[in-house]
Amino acid sequence: MSGSGRRRRGLFVTFEGIEGSGKSTQLARARARLEAFGLPVLATREPGGTAIGEHLRRVLLESSGRLDPAAELLLMVADRRQHLTETIEPALAGGAVVLCDRYADASRAYQGAGRGLGEAAVDALHRTFAPLTPDRTYLFDCPVEAALARVAARSGTSVDRFERESLAFHRRVRAAYRRRARREPRRISVLDAGRPEGAVFEALWRDLASLLRAHGHAVPGDPA
Repeated sequence: MSGSGRRRRGLFVTFEGIEGSGKSTQLARARARLEAFGLPVLATREPGGTAIGEHLRRVLLESSGRLDPAAELLLMVADRRQHLTETIEPALAGGAVVLCDRYADASRAYQGAGRGLGEAAVDALHRTFAPLTPDRTYLFDCPVEAALARVAARSGTSVDRFERESLAFHRRVRAAYRRRARREPRRISVLDAGRPEGAVFEALWRDLASLLRAHGHAVPGDPA
């Protein structure tokens, strides 16, 4: 707690990237490192993150029929609103470091650019229903062909609706992510996801540790 006796607000960190970029793996590593230091941490994901969100996740990722692009966006925002109010905001109020696998930038990239709805339409919805901005966003960037090769090489997992999309779709998504990073360089840290997993994580951790210290969290050296 601070000197006034009030609990310090937590830190909201999001992980973004195209399919196969390695963001989920890096989030798991960040969670383990934070837990090793004894910091309060919540790892969550979108779509999902709540009981209602998991139902929406199945609709969004596993539906076999055509889902209208605007309906897809509205379902994503509905999931996000529930996620914010039920999970993310309470965790932040309790002082946790929240690590979220996808957030609003994903809708800008996937529905705004990938589906062609326009990023302005996505932003308008978020200003009303999901206005919370991450303290830091890590964008794991690599060529689309390399990322999709990783997806194809996975064993024992099915391919979801987004992973089945065309090469052109994924290129639009990547381009949108990169545009947003250029617009918001202070919030979005772009990491070269084509490097070895360990090297990517150490670059992430250097920045995250600095961010934690700047927000008053004690982060010692690496645990033994």
